[in-house]
Formats: sequence, structure tokens, C-alpha cells
Amino acid sequence: MSDTVVASTVEDLAAEIARLRDEVAGARALAQRAEDRGQVENLFNRYMYLHNAFQDEQIIPLWVKEGTPGIRARYTNAGQYTTWESVTRYHRDRPTPEGKLILHYTTSPVIEVAADGQTAKGVFTIAGSESGLTDPEVAKGFPDMYSPDEVLGKKVWAHWVWCKYAVDFLKQDGEWKFWKFRCYELARAPFEENWVSFGLKNQGAFDLDLMYFGDDGKPVFMPPADEPVPSTNHPYSPTTIQKLEPVPPVAHDTFDDTFA
Repeated sequence: MSDTVVASTVEDLAAEIARLRDEVAGARALAQRAEDRGQVENLFNRYMYLHNAFQDEQIIPLWVKEGTPGIRARYTNAGQYTTWESVTRYHRDRPTPEGKLILHYTTSPVIEVAADGQTAKGVFTIAGSESGLTDPEVAKGFPDMYSPDEVLGKKVWAHWVWCKYAVDFLKQDGEWKFWKFRCYELARAPFEENWVSFGLKNQGAFDLDLMYFGDDGKPVFMPPADEPVPSTNHPYSPTTIQKLEPVPPVAHDTFDDTFA
């Protein structure tokens, strides 16, 4: 065999090995991105299961570590939270009142993991129901949200609810964590009323700092915000048109604050 043939064979073999290495590296990167996407979706769904069961203290470890730059949460138009302490305060000491039900189930996720594997972006829709019992004297302050009848001597609120979420995730120590979190209430309606007529009554609700209804249906308000929201969101109204917000993420190389 001539030296030329041997050299050609060695070169071909080296090229094939290089091609296979690139192929294996690409397959590993694709598999890792798929694994990351699955973990991100599980993280958000785990959050919702815990929230539905009033186990919010277990949600706190799902957030990035204290001191992580850029942490942010926005739940209403009343303000934005930009420190670990203020963000996680939302999940502390959440009561579990008798008769209270939250059933939020997540749908239509669009999740994109950045090519560098360090961050991910996701949008989600939730649909479900919320209900509870309130002392009649307390209920006088929120007359539109209650059903006409009483149960166990208390006023009943039973709502259909729809929301959207825009979330940025950060990988820390090999685990995905919540980093930036925004909730948009899309629409709600009492059981006895449609969401169109209720939409006119409910336009100011998202501007308030109401956090939830606690024991005996008493309102619990959000802690003071760190800063105003840069833009507002309002639930559905029959006088407005729908818009694409949040915009679903697309493939990207590194983090871009598209949900700001």
C-alpha cells in the first residue's frame, strides 16, 4: 500500500472521528436542553400544586437564593417586588381557612431554554376555580363578588378564574429556580354571573393590593412594594381588545429581559 493511500485513509478516518464527535456533542446538547425544559415545566407545575394546597412555605425554596441579582415578582398593579425577602414574603404565613378552595390547573406552556443553558423563559395559562366563605359583615365591603345565598351562616364567593404567567428561570447549582415572575389576571366571574358583565365591575380590582382572603374571609393585603410597576395590566373588559401579552418566548442564546 502506498504512502499516499495510507495518508488518505488516515485523513478520512480523522475527519469521520471529528464528524462523529460533533454529532455526539450536538446530541448531548439537544438532550440536555430537553431535560432542562422538562425540569422547568415541572418546577412551574409543582409551584401550582403547592399553591393550590396552601403549602406556600414549600414554594420559597423553589426561588433563587437570597442575594441573587435581578430577582423580581409582580402579582398585581399595586407594585413590584425586587428583593428576595419581599418576593418570598408573599408565600409566608398563608392561612388555610375552612371552606377555601383553590384549583388552578396549568395549560399551554411555551418554554425556551437559552442556548447557554443558564436561563429559560416560559409563559403559561391557568384556568380554574376559587371559592371561600366570609363573615357577612366582612362581605359588605365587596358586594359584587358574592353569591346571593349563605352557607353555614356565611356569604359564599365562588369564582371561575383565568390567568397568564410570564416567568424567567435561572439554573443555580444545577437546579432550576424561579427568578422573575409575573402574573396577569385575564378574567374572572362569580359562578352566577358571566365574565362579560362582571368584567366591567372588575377593572379596578387588579390595581388594589389585595393578596387573598384569609381566615373567616377577611382580606389580607400585599406587603408594601419595592417600586411601582413599569406598566399595568387589567383583566378582560367588554370595552377593550385583546393583545398578545406576554409575548411567548422564542429560541435565544442568552438571557434577554423580554418580560420586563
